[in-house]
Amino acid sequence: MTTRKTLALNPEAAAAEAPALKKKGRGWEISDKRLDALHEQAREMRRHSTDAHKALAAKFTAADLGRYTFTRHAVVGSAIVDFNCHNLGLALAIDEEGQNDTLAKRRDKSLESVGIKVMRIAAADILTDIDGVLKQLTQVMRDRIEERKAAARAHKAANPKQTYDRPKRTDKPHGGDRGDTPKPRGRKP
Repeated sequence: MTTRKTLALNPEAAAAEAPALKKKGRGWEISDKRLDALHEQAREMRRHSTDAHKALAAKFTAADLGRYTFTRHAVVGSAIVDFNCHNLGLALAIDEEGQNDTLAKRRDKSLESVGIKVMRIAAADILTDIDGVLKQLTQVMRDRIEERKAAARAHKAANPKQTYDRPKRTDKPHGGDRGDTPKPRGRKP
């Protein structure tokens, strides 16, 4: 068995403000080596999920959420969130018994600083009253959709000269004469 290296959080850094994240390249100014380690850790977490996580994942799989799908143990920046809905900018964090709250709060601040709303759910609530949790999640999703629409309207009002129409296609589809010219009939040469 190999020993695992874990990240330790020093007490002075925990009290400090959340670090500023800058979207750039493959990650958010994260080295490729660190990002690969995060993805591997997320894969391992998917393989060994908790009961609460499995129950919520089963509900998401069975539900038809349209374009608002949730990804399990997703890497977002330098954090791994339990579920992530990219289209809504919403991350779900399941609070397990005995986890480091200081680290979780710091991660939440980092995500919220780049516009990702974090919803925290207790694992015990998922296991005892999953329907109540889903009602609460549905309301948060509706609120988030309205926030996004209001932000889009405000952006459109602030930038009246910006066009939102798609450019018209002038070239033929598929780069050729598919369907335009009838094919000759007869034997092949």
